[in-house]
Amino acid sequence: MNLYLGIDFGTSGGRGVVIDEEASCIQAEVRYPFHDSPDAVTPKIWQEALFALVEQIPDQLRREIKAIAINGTSSTVLLVDAAGNPVDAPLLYNDARGSCVLEHLRSIAPPNHTVLSATSSLAKLLWMRQLPSFSEARYFLHQADWLAFLLHGQLGISDYHNALKLGYDVEKLKYPEWQELLEIPIQLLPKVLSPGTPIAQLRPEIADKFGLRRDCLVCAGTTDSIAAFLASGAKLPGEAVTSLGSTLVLKLLSRTRVEDARYGIYSHRLGDLWLTGGASNTGGAVLKQFFTNAELASLSRKIDASKASELDYYPLLKVGDRFPINDPNLPPRLEPRPDNPVEFLHGLLESIARIEARGYELLQQMGADKLSRVYTAGGGAANDTWTAIRARHLQVPVVASVYTEAAYGTALLAMGDRKRG
Repeated sequence: MNLYLGIDFGTSGGRGVVIDEEASCIQAEVRYPFHDSPDAVTPKIWQEALFALVEQIPDQLRREIKAIAINGTSSTVLLVDAAGNPVDAPLLYNDARGSCVLEHLRSIAPPNHTVLSATSSLAKLLWMRQLPSFSEARYFLHQADWLAFLLHGQLGISDYHNALKLGYDVEKLKYPEWQELLEIPIQLLPKVLSPGTPIAQLRPEIADKFGLRRDCLVCAGTTDSIAAFLASGAKLPGEAVTSLGSTLVLKLLSRTRVEDARYGIYSHRLGDLWLTGGASNTGGAVLKQFFTNAELASLSRKIDASKASELDYYPLLKVGDRFPINDPNLPPRLEPRPDNPVEFLHGLLESIARIEARGYELLQQMGADKLSRVYTAGGGAANDTWTAIRARHLQVPVVASVYTEAAYGTALLAMGDRKRG
């Protein structure tokens, strides 16, 4: 039996899913939570998590794994030396230090391009140029690129989902000419493959250490939110996936490509269609600042989802959002705070749902297909009260994703057409 392993690196930890050739049966599911805040999680911890996930898979299944793919958080990036060792701390997906290079970037990149965001991979790379460690760097990699390198040993390889915010032209499948004006050392930029493309077999020492097949392929990966989309079951233009994890990520399948950096909107290529959307810093991480998981479950049951909360918040952990308002200086709004925790939670859930609806309205105003159905991935998918509140705002059916784990979508990517090969 051939099996396929998908590994998901989100902000709260790593997860792995093993599927068979029918993709209808999950053979194994493993997880490795990060106990520190995302800011404190280092590449060393990523590496520990990766190998711990593989180790948790039962021995007999490991021997059957034919291909592996990894997703990571979009625009989480790092510089590495010629041996693949990080030369400095990575910059995480929501790190806005690149805001100081935006003026320079605006003078070169096309108007409203995806890279014109303080958190884009390209803005982060330009910011990194002033680091003392930059002279030691040989490759600029995304989180998923580096984790895959640990398995296959090839440096300087990415996929066009991760590379979109690096400025890679996903229509023409090449780096744009305007990028040359930025004078980035060309060898730093990764070679870009289609997601799911086999890169190389496992390094023999890794295969032997973990009891994996030596001919097991490691494939080009994707981002965590696209992996969640692939897992969801959404297939038709107008269908969308909202990922309600630590943050709020919207993806709407469209026949039209929509891009506008003013609003944090960008489109990923997905076959002949476009996955248009954006990511907000609001989401589950804000809820967990105030409530435990048990409190969220018990208090949600006391909310009347048919009634709108009059509280109007913009829930953020810290200053700044990316979409539907792209403003690194946008302040969190969490007042007034009622004494009753049920009312407070109702206001938070309602406000995040309002931001979600505003995001989908904006995508449609910009030319994307009309929203017809929303699948939900991430931890928030299990909250029925929140689902009802969101359906009231979105005015379309809101359903749980067929599979809610982004790791499942990444396993599908690893399988690709190989089951027929």
